[in-house]
Amino acid sequence: MRVVATGTLIFLIIGGAGVGVLALALLGSELLHFGHADVDGPISTETVAGFAGAFGFGGAIVNELLGARTPALIAGAAAGGLLAAVPAAWLASRLSRAARNMRTDPTPTRDDLVGALGLVVTPVPAEGYGEVRVRLAGQPVKLSARADQPIPLGAQVFVVQALSETSVHVETY
Repeated sequence: MRVVATGTLIFLIIGGAGVGVLALALLGSELLHFGHADVDGPISTETVAGFAGAFGFGGAIVNELLGARTPALIAGAAAGGLLAAVPAAWLASRLSRAARNMRTDPTPTRDDLVGALGLVVTPVPAEGYGEVRVRLAGQPVKLSARADQPIPLGAQVFVVQALSETSVHVETY
């Protein structure tokens, strides 16, 4: 059975704590947010976690490679951990900032339904609602549908008006 050096164990604990903080930061940064919610600090939680994880695991690797048992060699292992931690923290900072500032398409609204082509999946009676399936932002959406005249199952329709977020007025196409 191999005994782990105390320095290596301490570095591994620091690395494990960094990974734990990173997991919490990725699951919900508001769990570790201090101060006012709308104010970002100069250093993100992901950056601190990346630094701590790389410092701990890098230090443990160097400590084992050096066979560090003296304070001077453990300080050398800490310097090796620091050499690993700085680029890891910079990369974590860049990646987390890129993820937070990623551009996305706007959320579709009911106005985007007007003009959509669809298919009747439940016949539309003259007075009442049936169902149609249309594509909205590339996704199939099933909506309640009204029409001036009855429309049979399988007919192609055109959305004339969005009555609500989930219902439309259609005409045959």
